[in-house]
Amino acid sequence: MRINLLLFLSCLTLVSCDHNLVDSQSIAFSDGQWDILEAPVFKIEPVDTVQSYDMFINMRNNYDFGYSNLFLIAEMKFPQGKIVTDTLEYEMATPQGKFLGSGSGNVYENKLWYKEGVRFSESGTYLLTLRHVMRKNGSVDGIAQLDGVLDIGYSIEKKVQHGSN
Repeated sequence: MRINLLLFLSCLTLVSCDHNLVDSQSIAFSDGQWDILEAPVFKIEPVDTVQSYDMFINMRNNYDFGYSNLFLIAEMKFPQGKIVTDTLEYEMATPQGKFLGSGSGNVYENKLWYKEGVRFSESGTYLLTLRHVMRKNGSVDGIAQLDGVLDIGYSIEKKVQHGSN
């Protein structure tokens, strides 16, 4: 219980110190498994249609995640109905099997680039859907239960202007 409280306070401190963070949501997988049929949908309500933002996919995993890469399909549905679908691949471990990202012990946090310089030019609700499309080498069928995924989500940050104060 004490460790969980310390972890929560540490995460809260990190988030509260990030002045560029605009929005962040995630969904936890209580059993540490992401079912191939489960595609979380996040509602994004942008407040500024002029500002540019950077978007990230955030994932926490543990040692049960047995892969060096992560393959995702991200679908962004705009308020006026346009849909943009991206197939994403992220390196999750070194060739030696050491997980990338930050963390210690059994939990690793990954902040993965999704889109740079995004403008939410349409007013209204955007929908971001994330689903994994992991497969074993040589297999056509997807992995039904992706072990070791504790949660998945996104974050939106103000675009950092390099070279300015």
